[in-house]
Amino acid sequence: MKKLVLFFAVAVLSFNAAQSQEFRLGAKLGLNVASLGGDSYGIGSLGARTSFHIGGLAEIPLMGKLALQPELLYSSEGSDWSFGSGGNNIKLDYVRVPVLAKYYIIEGLSAEAGPVFGVLVSAKTDDFDIKDEYKTFDAAFGIGASYRLDMGVFFSLRYNKGLLNVNEDYTEEGVTYSYKNQSNVFQVSAGYTF
Repeated sequence: MKKLVLFFAVAVLSFNAAQSQEFRLGAKLGLNVASLGGDSYGIGSLGARTSFHIGGLAEIPLMGKLALQPELLYSSEGSDWSFGSGGNNIKLDYVRVPVLAKYYIIEGLSAEAGPVFGVLVSAKTDDFDIKDEYKTFDAAFGIGASYRLDMGVFFSLRYNKGLLNVNEDYTEEGVTYSYKNQSNVFQVSAGYTF
């Protein structure tokens, strides 16, 4: 009987804690500082590319201080490839689907982590379409934090560490090239939830 009363008390407290959080929908946009980690392209070097991301999100309360935050983002990534005095920017545009677990540390401040899936939409250098040189699917692990004000405005920082090789092996003039690079992105965002 004591176990049943204890179970009932925990269930009621969990339900009340979950009710204190609300289901929220929102939109966000922000700055990307992206690079391709791993192999360099022969003699050149890969640097950071500054770009943007934009999209929507939902926050689904689970229990207590935990929530699930799926997102749908358009994210412009890639790298700045310098080659001697020249070079090309590598522009990789993805539709990203982060699925993050959120833990509220204090009111408004949360830590978040989870998988970030991506589908390549476009791949270009300054001069050429290079989509056939990159894989269509990508996955990363995202970790970050966000702070939400009472009025619904929020700010977040996130780092997405690429887990998969984004390059396809390709052959040019009888030579096969096999580069191992991962898409890594640091994101600073602002948004609004309602």
